[in-house]
Amino acid sequence: MPPRRRTSPSTGLAALQVCRAAGFAAAPREAVATAVRFTLEELATLAPGRSVEVRVPPYAAVQCIAGPVHRRGTPPSVVETDPVTWLKVATGELAWADALATGLVLASGERAALEQWLPLPLSP
Repeated sequence: MPPRRRTSPSTGLAALQVCRAAGFAAAPREAVATAVRFTLEELATLAPGRSVEVRVPPYAAVQCIAGPVHRRGTPPSVVETDPVTWLKVATGELAWADALATGLVLASGERAALEQWLPLPLSP
């Protein structure tokens, strides 16, 4: 079952467009927050499941990817990054492998590789 959507696609895409136009690092905080939540919801829709937790503090976290279900404590597979890096990886402006190699994304656990789903297929 796909996750419940909290950000409408039109609102999310509009926020993402604002972030791209401003340059992700210089984008307004509210637009970044909405774009992060939207893209994480897109990932969870594209790769439903509860075996990996993707964290983008301070804005959101989502569980995704099929596999062993996580219910309590720290999940067996975790991905964590900052909002700017996440938006760049989600949109394809930064490759997943490059983000990992430079330490911009921390990924642990056997299912924490997201390159199969990134960049996200986002369309206006």
